Amino acid sequence: MSIRYQVFSVLGLPIHLMTNYPNWLLERLQQGKGTHVVTLNAEMTMQAERNTSLAKVIQAAELVIPDGAGVVLYLQLLLRQKIQRCPGIELAEKLLREVERHTDAKVFFYGGAPKVAATAAEFWLSQLPKLRIAGTHSGYHSPEEEEKLRQTLSELQPQVIFVGLGVPRQELWIAQNRHLCPQAIWIGVGGSFDIWSGTKSRAPAWLGDNNLEWLYRLYQEPWRWRRMLALPEFAWKAVVYRLTARGAIS
Repeated sequence: MSIRYQVFSVLGLPIHLMTNYPNWLLERLQQGKGTHVVTLNAEMTMQAERNTSLAKVIQAAELVIPDGAGVVLYLQLLLRQKIQRCPGIELAEKLLREVERHTDAKVFFYGGAPKVAATAAEFWLSQLPKLRIAGTHSGYHSPEEEEKLRQTLSELQPQVIFVGLGVPRQELWIAQNRHLCPQAIWIGVGGSFDIWSGTKSRAPAWLGDNNLEWLYRLYQEPWRWRRMLALPEFAWKAVVYRLTARGAIS
């Protein structure tokens, strides 16, 4: 029986709400239905306002999850009910466990600095010995090496592909290349490889529980401060968008 979901709009971008994302993806995987998963947060939403190519990719994705605290807060104000945040890294981790437990699907890690994806793969093999990791590839390469990567994906046909190139590069890359493995689950995982490889650490749980994970990320990567300006911008746009929508309805 298919898991049902509801689609809502966040500043014109879709968001899919359901009770069990990993099981829905597992079902898609077993049915051979290709899926692009986008992990939407405030920063990506603001980028999409300026980047029409990114906006089109998000709108075309089969699954867009509420990754960021700002997106969750917006939905809670819109729907007047509690919305469960779904961090992309947690979805990826749960999916890996489901894949190892219920399928023989092959997994591929692409992105990150040299050796990071490979180290992340080693970590997961230590946690899930039956997981079939078909290969890994760094996100730093020449055009010739990237073409070889495309050939490798086409030959291997992995069913789960994690792409950690950062936003918007990973979303655009997936959209341009998903035809290589049309039945695969493709997920942009941002800096997840850094966490899994031990290169960086994730924010303490209490920060995540209080929607302050972005503050820890800023502490680790102070150069991101300009990008963090998207948070107040998103909040303001969300207020204006809601007021405009109310005016149209009335």
